[in-house]
Amino acid sequence: MEERIIYPELNNYLRSQLIPNTGLLKELEEFAKNPYIPIIQPEVAQLLKVFFSYSKPKKLLEVGTAIGYSAIFFAELMGKKGEIVTIERNPDMIKLAKENIQKAGLVDRITILEGDAKEILPALEGEFDTVFLDGAKGQYGKFLPKILQLLPTGGTLITDNILYRGIVASEELAPKKHITIARNLRSYIYDITHNHMLETTVIPIGDGVGISRKIRGEGNEKN
Repeated sequence: MEERIIYPELNNYLRSQLIPNTGLLKELEEFAKNPYIPIIQPEVAQLLKVFFSYSKPKKLLEVGTAIGYSAIFFAELMGKKGEIVTIERNPDMIKLAKENIQKAGLVDRITILEGDAKEILPALEGEFDTVFLDGAKGQYGKFLPKILQLLPTGGTLITDNILYRGIVASEELAPKKHITIARNLRSYIYDITHNHMLETTVIPIGDGVGISRKIRGEGNEKN
């Protein structure tokens, strides 16, 4: 699909200004190129670096582990006391993620829950001050009610790939096989931008990222 979120030449320029990663993260970036495995895009990672520097999350829930890149990235940002729980259903990705988390020496701080998020999320208890949603795009709306229960007031929901290469703007832009996902994402964007519990912004960088802060609990209607 054609990229319709940001001009390629501008995107390439902005990426050229970022300080590249080294070590394991750099190794995983190269690994993810061929065959292509989706990981956080560099400009989104930089945004989250800045965001984490002042939000200082202590406990993070991730939906969509893939090869463990983002979990490792978050663990480095969060410091030694940061705790991450991440959900993944693909056995091949789980195997790779476990190997990479072991390499990073983060087994004691990153817990992988194996299975479908639709089944795992309802069973989770406690609170997470940050949730990073990067799983099945067409399922984001189904995940949202439980995620809101797990987020305390003041907590943050970060949604990656929310613009889906720009095709959420119009069904005419979507190849036939992607229309349902585009519709579901449009519905999800409406939900997070109109939910009285959330204050949301959608930023057109990378593949689109949504940042939602929970500003009030269930039942506390907007004045």
